[in-house]
Amino acid sequence: MTLWEVNLLPATGETDREARALERAAAELHDAYAAGEAPILAASARGFLIGAPSADDATIDRIVSELLADPVVERPLAGRMGDIDLAAPPAELVQRVGGSPIGLLHVLPKPGVMDPVAGSAEGAIADLGVAEPHVRSLRKYWVSGVTQDRLEELAMRLLANDAIEQVVVGPLAITSLDAGEDHAFELKHVDIAGLDDEGLMRLSREGQLYLQLAEMQTIQRYFADQGRAPTDIELETLAQTWSEHCSHKTLAGRIAYRDERGERRFENMLKETIFAATNKLREGWGADDWCVSVFKDNAGIVRFDETDNVCFKVETHNHPSALEPYGGANTGMGGVIRDTLGTGLGAKPICSTDVFCFAPPDTPDSELPPGVLPPRRVIEGVVAGVRDYGNRMGIPTVNGAVCFDQRYLGNPLVYCGNAGLIPHDKSFKEPQPNDLIVAIGGRTGRDGIHGATFSSAELTSESESLSGGAVQIGNAIEEKKVTDVLLQARDRGLFTAVTDCGAGGFSSAVGEMGEEIGAEVWLEKAPLKYRGLSYTEIWISEAQERMVFSVPDDKWEEMHALCEAEGVEASVLGRFTPTGDLKLTFHGETVGELPMALLHDGRPPVVREASYTPPATEPFSPPAKDDYTEDLLKILGSLNVASKEWVIRQYDHEVQGGSVIKPLVGVQNDGPGDAAVVRPKLSSRRGLVISCGINPRYGEFDTYRMAASAIDEAIRNAVAVGADPTRLALLDNFCWGDCERSETLGSLVRAALACHDLSLAFEAPFVSGKDSLNNEFSYLGAGGEKQTIAIPPTLLISAMGQVDDVAKCVTMDLKRAGNRLYAVGLTRDEMGGSHLALVQELAGGEAPAVDTDLAKTVFAGVHAAIDQGLVASCHDVSEGGLSAALAEMAFAGGLGVDADLSTAPSEGLTTAAVGLLFSESNSRFVCEVASENAEAFEAALGAAPHAAIGEVTATDHVAITADGAAVRADLAALKEAWQAPLRW
Repeated sequence: MTLWEVNLLPATGETDREARALERAAAELHDAYAAGEAPILAASARGFLIGAPSADDATIDRIVSELLADPVVERPLAGRMGDIDLAAPPAELVQRVGGSPIGLLHVLPKPGVMDPVAGSAEGAIADLGVAEPHVRSLRKYWVSGVTQDRLEELAMRLLANDAIEQVVVGPLAITSLDAGEDHAFELKHVDIAGLDDEGLMRLSREGQLYLQLAEMQTIQRYFADQGRAPTDIELETLAQTWSEHCSHKTLAGRIAYRDERGERRFENMLKETIFAATNKLREGWGADDWCVSVFKDNAGIVRFDETDNVCFKVETHNHPSALEPYGGANTGMGGVIRDTLGTGLGAKPICSTDVFCFAPPDTPDSELPPGVLPPRRVIEGVVAGVRDYGNRMGIPTVNGAVCFDQRYLGNPLVYCGNAGLIPHDKSFKEPQPNDLIVAIGGRTGRDGIHGATFSSAELTSESESLSGGAVQIGNAIEEKKVTDVLLQARDRGLFTAVTDCGAGGFSSAVGEMGEEIGAEVWLEKAPLKYRGLSYTEIWISEAQERMVFSVPDDKWEEMHALCEAEGVEASVLGRFTPTGDLKLTFHGETVGELPMALLHDGRPPVVREASYTPPATEPFSPPAKDDYTEDLLKILGSLNVASKEWVIRQYDHEVQGGSVIKPLVGVQNDGPGDAAVVRPKLSSRRGLVISCGINPRYGEFDTYRMAASAIDEAIRNAVAVGADPTRLALLDNFCWGDCERSETLGSLVRAALACHDLSLAFEAPFVSGKDSLNNEFSYLGAGGEKQTIAIPPTLLISAMGQVDDVAKCVTMDLKRAGNRLYAVGLTRDEMGGSHLALVQELAGGEAPAVDTDLAKTVFAGVHAAIDQGLVASCHDVSEGGLSAALAEMAFAGGLGVDADLSTAPSEGLTTAAVGLLFSESNSRFVCEVASENAEAFEAALGAAPHAAIGEVTATDHVAITADGAAVRADLAALKEAWQAPLRW
């Protein structure tokens, strides 16, 4: 087959943005890679390799002109492979470099890696009438100023990721685009009967099963009783189903817990803490229960209005994002959207969220352990991955947060969330015996092999080479087509159940759907991306954009026709058989057969020891000052507080037309909003409020207080825009280190206890959650000793609230000069983990606690005031305390502030000025109120502590005093300090 290469270069006069980005990045590494004093200069092109049996030069010209090239901004160059003109550097670069040598680089997806651009091109070329097109995408670079022997190294450093991409220096020598060879079937058995404990664990580790010894022993005994050896697919199925990622065996397991209050034993820690709180609340509500489905579907569902419910799910995709930031985050967002689609009989995705935890972007390369990507590269890749998936699917990304800590160096955390709208009568599903097992969407490849088990393992410096296959690449356009099919099929009643094909692939999806029935799967029926996949690879692949349905026989023809009409592939993979067993066949040969009871109930109970001892409290002793202006500027400029506008601006907040309050607010739409408000139904003014709370720094003092503070923050962010605090649903996402260590597990249990206690106190049910454990990175230090970087215990709390009329909602930016400013809530001497401590490099103090009775009073009062239209602006008080909250409100609104915090309600302050200015006590707000509404506002607050602290001024500066100390700064200086750190 003749191969053609198509290069698309920037048109004459157009900026070569890809090349300029490479030049900027290379300039930072000039000393390491430059051939001399001359700068590193480059040119770039995006390209395609095209093969088609019936194509000729005229066909390729048509493909280029009608499909591939944008004539306004691109200049195409096409020819047969080996054409010398295709390798020649652009004249513009030749002119820039003079006579300096120019090297040629190609970056291509590795064989078998998902290539969405090429897939879209193949479909479009086929639509032109070209038979059997094969396409592969590439990126091409001409580089001058780099020594020839360092070209590939530079490319791997700045242009490619070895987990999914390959670099070719010089002209391409590709002769075929075929991927894979025909699979030679061989049924494989694994002899585990004679293995001792060490042998079992070696098999678990080297086979990437990542099961514990007791689990391997249970499997060994089961097959000994059966009188046979397991097949490879049976071992893999058990490993996927029993993985931490799929079964949550630590949080849902038996734990003997000990802390300063005594000892306690859990038979199922999650059920006895977080689940128990929700169940108790629902029992108390009786007929007024507004929860619909919690902790048993892909997302939690609550009632929204008289016809529809809403659901919400937040997932993590940490390990894949550490290896391949773009693909990991991209598929993290795609996966959580599929959770929404797979909830009930299918919910329509209406908005997304994202929360990231990174190492500081300026971390020197010299401090990077082997196998760790530079943090800035991780950040840029993760943000781009989330951006591209949400934007391409037409789903607004409306809320999130970004945290920075050096301990996220080896394990960045990537939380992706999605909320959906679902009719009341479509909120539940139940596969029926003898229904067909139908898969629709993307084809199956080797991407994502061992993804579920990989997510349960500790990362090491070798993870990229060992587990690159666990990284998936997404295709948002394919998922959008799947969404369109699913929602139409739902409304036509064409299926009885649906779930996403996520961690564990078909193994988990079919295994979960058929748990109460049984299933027979015909693996050869799965459509493949390329030849050569074994039956086991087909079964456990986590290739993206796939959904699995339970379809009655008499609905299959209509379902298939609908999929064809929307250009979505659909295949019958088997049948839900009422046998209680999972049977796997390949071309008529049985390759695996396991009882569903063994898969879902056969994991051995392991009692884990957990202990927690709160760190000793040390005094917080900041130096006394008269002027704290510089401290406030440093706080606003610290990475955790600074503007995340660079991230936010890349997301579409307006698509679907329902966004009411967006992530950035104020007169210039660049102030830090507290929560998002969207209208899921444009025919209604009823709104959905989405917020979050996270502060890992508090966990260094007490993970109970950290969890409680995160819950309080999520709730107060929602209340700050107008959400009803009596109608808030919560989601938990625990990201922890190695919970095989007693103290690490103990810190997690303590956080779960806080979730239980505050859920009951606030009457805010948890409706969904997820955990990600073993977030540690190990490598060998310079002396050959093992070094481990563990993330700080990190709990994200997401909140989903409601407002009956979005017109009542408020934002945080100041609105009018002359309005009064109120501090609402009680300020205490809680400086542990504060941002003042961070910028002053001080230790000691206590992390903020939550007084739930006081908090409920404050939340109710602020909500009543907002609901009555008495509040012009409202901002929660969090990082940086009252002074930071006032500064943010001021520069967001373009108005000044004159405030005296000495009157703010407070209790037990050691140093009044420091506490009033910078304490991060929970359950507090700053409210802006028109003078004529002041009396009614104070009445609405009821018993909530409050005081007038100043007024909004028609000036360009902020002046704050507190017990003789002061902060004074121009709005421009405050805003610049806040915006500068991440202005990329």
